[in-house]
Amino acid sequence: MCATLHLDQRKLPATVFEHIAKMAGGRRQRMIDAEAAWENFGKPGRDPSTLGSVTALIANNGHWIPYLKIAQLRNHWDQVVGPVIAQHSQVIGLRDGVMTIRADSAAWATQLTYLIPQLERTIKERLQGLDVHKIQVTGPRAATFRGSRMKRR
Repeated sequence: MCATLHLDQRKLPATVFEHIAKMAGGRRQRMIDAEAAWENFGKPGRDPSTLGSVTALIANNGHWIPYLKIAQLRNHWDQVVGPVIAQHSQVIGLRDGVMTIRADSAAWATQLTYLIPQLERTIKERLQGLDVHKIQVTGPRAATFRGSRMKRR
């Protein structure tokens, strides 16, 4: 067979088993690395960077910071305006530097209107990086003509 295929008998075992030997060596090294990882789990200096720094990098590169700040403001709205006013109002959104706040009634909207200067100061202090030029307070949604009259017919 070696004469027919023009193969050197001395190199034949190395040619056939070289690939298998590489795979076995790689598997052995993976087993050693896995064992070392179990032994070093949780030790300081093992991770090159913390999870917080990685997520901060993703947020900065993805331009997510304003959205995260708005979410933070919505979650902690009671710390900004107080618990009573927070029960009757909510942050709707931020577009082009204009923050919109919706109140449950016209009376609560008036209360929030008086608080706008204080809100601007608090937001600048606590949420640095959130670009708010103007705060707009709206009352409850008014029923539309179609929504209220058409259903009765």
